[in-house]
Amino acid sequence: MKLLLNESPLQVLPSLSIKIGLNEAIFLQQLHFRLLISKKVRDGHIWHYKTYDEWHVEEFPFWSTTTIKRIIRKLENEGYIISTSSYNRMVNDRTKWYRIDYSKIELLADQNDQTHGPQCTLKKGQCDSSSEAKLDLPITKENKRIKKDTVGKHPDVVSIINYLNEKTGKHFKASSKATERYVNARLREGYELDDFKNVIDYKVKEWLHNAHWNKYLRPSTLFNATNFENYLEEYRGATEKRNPPVHTVAQPFELDFSKGEV
Repeated sequence: MKLLLNESPLQVLPSLSIKIGLNEAIFLQQLHFRLLISKKVRDGHIWHYKTYDEWHVEEFPFWSTTTIKRIIRKLENEGYIISTSSYNRMVNDRTKWYRIDYSKIELLADQNDQTHGPQCTLKKGQCDSSSEAKLDLPITKENKRIKKDTVGKHPDVVSIINYLNEKTGKHFKASSKATERYVNARLREGYELDDFKNVIDYKVKEWLHNAHWNKYLRPSTLFNATNFENYLEEYRGATEKRNPPVHTVAQPFELDFSKGEV
């Protein structure tokens, strides 16, 4: 199978990511890996079963359960995976059984070969020069650096560091082990991409033009466990001050005893 690996999990081919999306490709590759070692056979097909929470805890702790549901739903709707709960012994069992429609993947592989391969219409070994001109350009040092910084990383790690660099004008690398460790630790604690952006925006506004504090606009300071929680609370407090909740004042109620009893 050209678009799926028979090796360790959490690997993904760029060509598959382009076709169906990065998150979907990661999930599909992991499901493929599980199917290779699964012994659950029903109706002539090999299946792997899990609840949404088990996918989150055991396979993808960097995604929320909601994100996993959305990824699975998209793959189901597009026909890349087939799922059912009909094999569960109990009616109230929420476990779902999954298998891949490999015929759909083969179609993608065929399309990929037609798109990227040179079209040879002459004798064997001879290709039209115009087709050769359409091949991808050689990988430059810059392309290698970008690939090293992004491939194999949680998508949010790259997004967060890119956002920090954009706001500060600095050049931190998502490939840094220390940086990745700080960000992944906060993601595992349940913080989301917007939380990181809020902390970055809040501290950039406060420190960017301060010669002393500007140097602390860095991952080791912003995403440190204690600092991150404190900075996020500072942001929330400042937001509440700018947008205080509206309290409805109850109107006084007077009893009129002069009218007597109705």
